[in-house]
Amino acid sequence: MQLKTPISKEDVKKLKVGDIVYLSGDICTGRDEAHITTIEEKKPPINLENGVIYHAGPIMKKENETWKCVAIGPTTSARMNGLEEDFIRITNISAIVGKGGMNDKLLNIFEEFGVVYLAAPGGCAALLADSINKVKNVYHLELGMPEAFWELSVENFGPLIVAMDSHGNSLYSKVNEDVDKNLENILKNL
Repeated sequence: MQLKTPISKEDVKKLKVGDIVYLSGDICTGRDEAHITTIEEKKPPINLENGVIYHAGPIMKKENETWKCVAIGPTTSARMNGLEEDFIRITNISAIVGKGGMNDKLLNIFEEFGVVYLAAPGGCAALLADSINKVKNVYHLELGMPEAFWELSVENFGPLIVAMDSHGNSLYSKVNEDVDKNLENILKNL
């Protein structure tokens, strides 16, 4: 499924766990420090309403006065578990892209605010960088290259898997349930 940013809350509600998504439009990176800065300042450096935050620490190269993305693999989203609720309340984003999922406690917030979690496959940092048409801007570079907000124009950014939807479903919870059942059966047969 192709999605154009900003992503309406109606489009978010159509997404279900397991859907494959490609993004086009503008997205913004943001990790721990970007989240903390947004929460402390009570606003992000750019309008993220209905936007996409990508949990990533990109590798950027400056050529003349223009930034170019070399690699942009996802970072572990669980690091932002304690920050994401406040970040969502302040920004009203529609999607989070990252790796490894987030705490199931956030599913209620995803449902309330119409947010979806999109898992980026690991090992695709160069492929994802090829989807970036332009580095539009950088904010809070004083936090360091991986922690700064990078505003990016992307086309066919993906593949991304809907891993947590706005209906309370989580691919990670399902996998954990299956593992627990399989473990129980293995232990019975020992």
